[in-house]
Amino acid sequence: MKQGTENSLAIFETYKIRRIYDERKEKWYFSVIDIVAALTEQPDFKRAKSYWTTLKNRLKNEGSQLVTKCDQLKMQSADGKFYHTDAADVETILRLIQSVPSKRAEPIKLWLARVGYERMQEMADPEIALNRGRHYWQKQGRSEKWIQQRMTGQETRNKLTDYWSGHGVKKGQEFAILTNIIHEEWSDLSVKDHKVLKGLKTQNLRDHMSEEELIFSALAELSTRKIAEVEGVKGLEANKIPARKGGRIAKDARSALEDKIGKSVITGQNFLPKSSN
Repeated sequence: MKQGTENSLAIFETYKIRRIYDERKEKWYFSVIDIVAALTEQPDFKRAKSYWTTLKNRLKNEGSQLVTKCDQLKMQSADGKFYHTDAADVETILRLIQSVPSKRAEPIKLWLARVGYERMQEMADPEIALNRGRHYWQKQGRSEKWIQQRMTGQETRNKLTDYWSGHGVKKGQEFAILTNIIHEEWSDLSVKDHKVLKGLKTQNLRDHMSEEELIFSALAELSTRKIAEVEGVKGLEANKIPARKGGRIAKDARSALEDKIGKSVITGQNFLPKSSN
């Protein structure tokens, strides 16, 4: 499952469920541990993992074929890196749910059916996905100006990653390396340090950027792509050069603005609920 896949998060109540969509098979594959965490109402990842390990061994001893239908797929962990973890399609997940005594079994079954259907809708009409994202940010209290900038920045980001994909840069770790170079050049902070400044853990940094941070991030990525296209670079090492150049262009613009307004545009502001801060 190396090509034609999409990594993303889905939300069931307060639980984040990692998932991968296989375009060729037209199937979602969900993290089994994340599903178990939601079923058992266990927010601690290590305890949820331990529960799944025990359940997996029990199913094996019982001769169940369910475990063999789980694939080892790379998904992003809380530390931002990608690790192999047990994942299964909806059919297998539904059967696994029957092995876990939980009052949330039925709600999760309905949720699984819904997220699968939503993906089919989005493939037929991508505007549905955009509207869903806009609605989500509105519920979080974001302004229309912020939402527009976030969506514009995402389009800029997509064009850059499309260039990388077509010019010998591998998704996952290599994308992350180049992204970090760009980010560090324009902000003087690594992606990790910027998240620490904002008090974030597993959250998406861009969802917690200010309007100014989004604009300079987009400028850095736009500049990187334009330079890479002109220079025709291919591969990770060659793409590091336009990444640094693009980041510096945004840094110069950021410095010019900061000189005028007398303060840094890099902020510890985030959109987390007060109870999470």
